[in-house]
Amino acid sequence: MRRLASQALLCAFLAACGTEPRLLDDHHALSGRVWDMRSGREISFDAMLERAAASRLVILGETHDNPEHHRLQAKILAAMLQAGRSPALAMEQFDHEHQAALDEAGRRGERDPERMAEAGRLDRKGWRWPDYRPLVELAIGNDLPVIAANLSRKEARAVARSGRPADGLGPASADLRAALERDLVEAHCGMRPSPATLAGLVEAQRARDARMAAALEHSGARGAVLVAGAGHARRERGAPLYLSGAARAQLLVIAFIEVESGRNELNAYAGEGLTASYDLVIFTPRAAREDPCRGFTGFAAR
Repeated sequence: MRRLASQALLCAFLAACGTEPRLLDDHHALSGRVWDMRSGREISFDAMLERAAASRLVILGETHDNPEHHRLQAKILAAMLQAGRSPALAMEQFDHEHQAALDEAGRRGERDPERMAEAGRLDRKGWRWPDYRPLVELAIGNDLPVIAANLSRKEARAVARSGRPADGLGPASADLRAALERDLVEAHCGMRPSPATLAGLVEAQRARDARMAAALEHSGARGAVLVAGAGHARRERGAPLYLSGAARAQLLVIAFIEVESGRNELNAYAGEGLTASYDLVIFTPRAAREDPCRGFTGFAAR
């Protein structure tokens, strides 16, 4: 799974999300099955939907270029709506600096998802918009607020250049820093940048996670569903780490995990940190993709 999380991060760092990939291993023994990571037991898909509907806050951790993950996200949000919920839709794909424009579009009663994407300045090259459009359609068709959950690129660059924690964040613990460094090195094809560059990347990642947590925290009684990469969803080092204790108690983290050939049982993924990271895991087919590390030669000098 670490390799899969790395590919998700590469989509963000390298904008390496091209045409829609094919799905592989759709007949894998784990595909479509749901596990409760606290009990280690398989549960039904309907039971998972019931838990999502009963949770004020839900994070859906994806691999960005897997169309099956987006199909399942829309199914979960639709089930929550059918159960009488009306959560805000918070999305990593929209940067916080464009929140005012999204709010204005909502006040105008905008019903065209294309115009909502334009209002939020969604990067259609970096993000595969057709995969996210059904979620936005569900939101605007049911009068759900759309929340721009990501840090702006300008803010992220400023934090990365400084190498210091963003405003409001204390220093990272040694364990947290080491874990994020491992994730980021793997996300950059195993190439380790200079200590200063890596420190900046860690702080930018923390700042993104904190921004996503704030989007959830401020959703009020209606709650929210956050769509974000599986790395941001991790309880022990992603956005949930920056939630208040009360919010964490009302949170359900669902991760979509791509299966791997030859790993046909849950215990084959035991070393991936699933239990500490997520409440529920849905296994899905893999997306066929080109090697995102092909042509990656390293980091530019700072």
